[in-house]
Amino acid sequence: MQKSNDRYVGLRGTTARLRVALAVMTIVAAGALATPAAPADELPSMVVEWSTVTRERSFDGIVEAERRSTVSSQVAARIEELPFDVDDFVERGDIIVRFRDRPAAADLQQAEAAVQEARARLAEARANHGRIEQLFRQDRLSKADMDRTTADLKSAEARLGAAEGAQSAAQERYENTVVRAPYSGIVVERHVELGEMATVGTPLMTGLSLEHLRVVVDVPQSDIGALRREAEAWVDLPDGGSLPAQELRIFPYADPATHTFRVRLRLAEGQHGIYPGMWVKVRFQTGEKQALLIPAAAVVQRSELTAVYVLAGDGSPRLRQIRLGRELPGGMVAVLAGLDAGEAVVTDPNAARLALLGRPQ
Repeated sequence: MQKSNDRYVGLRGTTARLRVALAVMTIVAAGALATPAAPADELPSMVVEWSTVTRERSFDGIVEAERRSTVSSQVAARIEELPFDVDDFVERGDIIVRFRDRPAAADLQQAEAAVQEARARLAEARANHGRIEQLFRQDRLSKADMDRTTADLKSAEARLGAAEGAQSAAQERYENTVVRAPYSGIVVERHVELGEMATVGTPLMTGLSLEHLRVVVDVPQSDIGALRREAEAWVDLPDGGSLPAQELRIFPYADPATHTFRVRLRLAEGQHGIYPGMWVKVRFQTGEKQALLIPAAAVVQRSELTAVYVLAGDGSPRLRQIRLGRELPGGMVAVLAGLDAGEAVVTDPNAARLALLGRPQ
């Protein structure tokens, strides 16, 4: 049975090599019968040289919500309305719970009426004070009359202040019968049901924000020194892009069981196509290294073949299989094997193919 398996693996490897060879033959077969290749100076090319690039280490991380909170009741009342359920999206300021508290509404109306009455009495006291003051200056009333009128004015002002304070308290209590979302996000838990009686401090709903995210990664202790020194990281996004970390925080202690350090990366505010609970790939800069770089547009992809056109000594393009590393900013890609420094790579594969076919470019 083991021999059969070995034979199967060997056949599978042979098949893969045949596919690559067939792909190469398909691309360059016409070149064998073609007219002489175009001169090298007619093909756009670049000389491959060593370049300094960042050295990176990648780890898996988990996306977390930076903002996750539970809102609680500020009044003792019965729940009258629950517009949202678990997994619903809410905007900041949306009403998420409404209480039925008739005494709060009645108290607010009574407090507003008391303020109106206090204002009217203050206006009356000010008018009376002005009239008495004028008669006092004409020596038609005694100082005792003036002092009594001044005391009445101050008393009216104090009553208005007290009435406005009571109105503010009643207004706050009434506003607490409506609970609004503190930020835009997702409802993850609903702790109460419609018609329940809530008391002060009763948990109502738990939500999290999708616009304030962070990524948590466990990094081996052998890499922590480089991370502290470089302090740069990127999170790979599902659409193929990457997002730089706004802040990188390394916990000051290691897990005694795994000997790893917890690293937390804060992301820029906004929607990035990632959500709490997702696994993402996190790349940390750990230093610099030398690498051969070529334009990604120069690479030819055919089935299992990855190749570029290299200019031979006579100036003709020759297809050569290579092994690629990671892509870099600016449309460049690192070459791990198949090229040497100083070789010229055609940057336009179509032009190289037409040159092999002997057609005008």
